[in-house]
Amino acid sequence: MVAGMSTPAAARPMPTRQRLLWSALATVLAPVQGRSVLDCGGGSGSLAVPMAELGAEVTVVDVSVDALATLTRRSSEAGVSERIHPVQGDIESLADAVGSTTFDLVMAHELLESVDDVTGAFDSLASAVRPGGRLSIVVANPVAAVLSRVVANDFAAARALLKAPATGQLMLSGVEALCAMSGLSVDSAQGIGVFTEFAGSDDAEGVLAELEELASMRSPYRDIAARVHVVARRAG
Repeated sequence: MVAGMSTPAAARPMPTRQRLLWSALATVLAPVQGRSVLDCGGGSGSLAVPMAELGAEVTVVDVSVDALATLTRRSSEAGVSERIHPVQGDIESLADAVGSTTFDLVMAHELLESVDDVTGAFDSLASAVRPGGRLSIVVANPVAAVLSRVVANDFAAARALLKAPATGQLMLSGVEALCAMSGLSVDSAQGIGVFTEFAGSDDAEGVLAELEELASMRSPYRDIAARVHVVARRAG
């Protein structure tokens, strides 16, 4: 169970990756009751529904009608439909989806890599964060993509990745730069999948999970993780 996130979803055994993410979000949201959350690309509600179970008001913006239909079903089954607000839209036209509304927490997890205008999309996300609120960003780490190919002895694929244009790729330093340009200060940065991605297993309750948690906040281990999770704050 993750401290501060005592919900039915959080009480079940979690993969290490998900547990690290929940731990970071628990710190940001506590107490969760009455908080407003915007989940961009949140789709079927893997985060939105547990947060609503804790009492948060969660707006989910997703371009997929099918994903939003799954979200509606899941929120109904969990008894939190009144606290889940699905909106069809995409991150590049976020203002059309939520207007001038601002939120205590804005999440965009593994989403920025798929947009054409990363800076514009990031500005839209930052604009939705109210004073004192937080922005939670998860991006795939291009460094880990290369290393995983090398570990798998697929050297040709590793070479191709290194030679490919860096379009859409965001390393930790890039996310930190975007935060600074948008007037946000970084609260925390952690790696998710430092060892588990290379080990090919999770071992959620064992030594590997402990190693993962110890390394997740420490450079240079954090810098080779499969994903980078950054939480930034707007002053206020």
